[in-house]
Amino acid sequence: MLPKDQNDLLTLTGPEAVMGQFMRRYWLPTLLSEEIPEPDGPPAQVRLLNEELVAFRDTEGRIGLLDEHCMHRGTSLFYGRNEQCGLRCIYHGWKYDVEGRVLDTPAEPADSNFKSKLRHTNYPCVEAGGIVWAYLGPPELKPAFPHWSWLDLPVNHTYVTKCFQECNYLQGLEGECDSSHLSFLHRQFDLEGEQALYAMDSAPAYEIEETDFGLRMIASRKGPEGQSYVRVSSFVLPSMCWIPAMNKEIHMYVPIDDTHSWRYDFGFFVDREATPEDVARGPEIGPDYHRLRNPRNHYLQDREVQRTQTFTGIQNFLNHDSCATETMGPRFDRSREHLGVSDKAVIAVRRHMIEAAKTFEQGGQPPTIVARQEEIDMRHVDTLAELVPANIHWREQFPHLTIRSRTPSPAAAGEAPNRSLGLSF
Repeated sequence: MLPKDQNDLLTLTGPEAVMGQFMRRYWLPTLLSEEIPEPDGPPAQVRLLNEELVAFRDTEGRIGLLDEHCMHRGTSLFYGRNEQCGLRCIYHGWKYDVEGRVLDTPAEPADSNFKSKLRHTNYPCVEAGGIVWAYLGPPELKPAFPHWSWLDLPVNHTYVTKCFQECNYLQGLEGECDSSHLSFLHRQFDLEGEQALYAMDSAPAYEIEETDFGLRMIASRKGPEGQSYVRVSSFVLPSMCWIPAMNKEIHMYVPIDDTHSWRYDFGFFVDREATPEDVARGPEIGPDYHRLRNPRNHYLQDREVQRTQTFTGIQNFLNHDSCATETMGPRFDRSREHLGVSDKAVIAVRRHMIEAAKTFEQGGQPPTIVARQEEIDMRHVDTLAELVPANIHWREQFPHLTIRSRTPSPAAAGEAPNRSLGLSF
C-alpha cells in the first residue's frame, strides 16, 4: 500500500503540486505533428499538466504553444486567425507570435506602446519523431532536448500513436513496469510465440537496477530446454517506459490533468521500414485520439471470445491495458491495494519517483543525463526480450546494458548509484 500523502505526491500534477513542477522540468510530448500539419493552419487545443494551451504552426513553420486564453479579456485563441506569423484573437484582434510577444493591439490608439510591455505565457517547443515536445518549466533552467537516437531514424522506419486515457497518468505508467501481467491480461489460448513463453512461467524473477536514466527492470522466466526468457524494460524519468514489442517501443504517459492522460506509443525498426500492419493500435483509435473501445461500451468485450479464445474477450493489447488501468478509477487510492512479490518493479518505480520528487522539493535538481547530447552514449537505454542460454547470465548476453552512459556529461545532475535495489515483502 502507499500512504495518501505519497500517493498525492506522485499523482497530483497541477502547477502548484510538487510532481507538477517536477515534470515541468522535462521535455514532454505535447501533441502530434499531424495535429498542426500546415503553416497558417488551424490551431490545436492542448491540455497539459492542468493547463489550457493552444498550439499553432506559423507562416514560417515555427511552432508556438501559448496559454489558450487571450491576455486581453480571456477569449480562447483556439478560435483565432493564424496569419502572417502570428495568432490573432477574434475578439479585439490582439496578435501573438510563437514566443508570446504581442505584435498588434489594433483597438488601442495608433501611438500606444502598450503591447511592448506585455508577454503572453508561452512554452518552447521542439519537433522530433512526429511529436511536438514542450518544456513548461522556468526558462532559465531549460535542459538540453533529449534527442534520443530513435528520433533520428528515417520517418518510414517509425510510427507514433496517441490515445486518450480516462485515468491518472501513473496508472498507465505502472502497467508498463509490470511484466507479470503479460501472462494473464494479454493471453491468447493458442499459446504461440511469446504467449507460450509467458504461459510456461507466470511468476517472473525480477532484478531492478538504478541507472543514470531511471531504472532498468529485468524479468526472467523459465524457458524451454533450461533457457531463461529475459525481458528488459527501461523506465526513463519522468514518465516514459521502453518496452520490447514486435520491435521496440517507447510508451509515454503525459498528464492532461489529475484524472486524465495521453498515452503516446513510438515504435521503430532499425533495419527495415515500418508497415501499416506494424501499427496494431492505429485502427483502435478514432480521429479525435479517443479509443473506439472504452468504459462506456465496456471495451466491446465479447464473453464468448473470453470463454474460448482469449483471457479477456477484449480485442487488442491497447484496450487490455486501458481496461485494466481505467477501471481502477480516475485516480486510484493506493492505500487500498495489497502488493506482492510480483509488484517488485512497480514498487521500485514508485520509490525512485518519490525520492526524486522529494529531493526536488528540497531544492535539488531533477535527475537527467542530458546536458550536451553529443557527449552521451545512450545505447545502454535499451529494451529487449530474448531467450538466454542456461549457462550465461543475461548481462554477458547484453554487455551494452551498463548502469550509466560510457561518457557521462559533467553537467548531469549527480551520479546514479551503481546498485541493484533489494526490495523485501
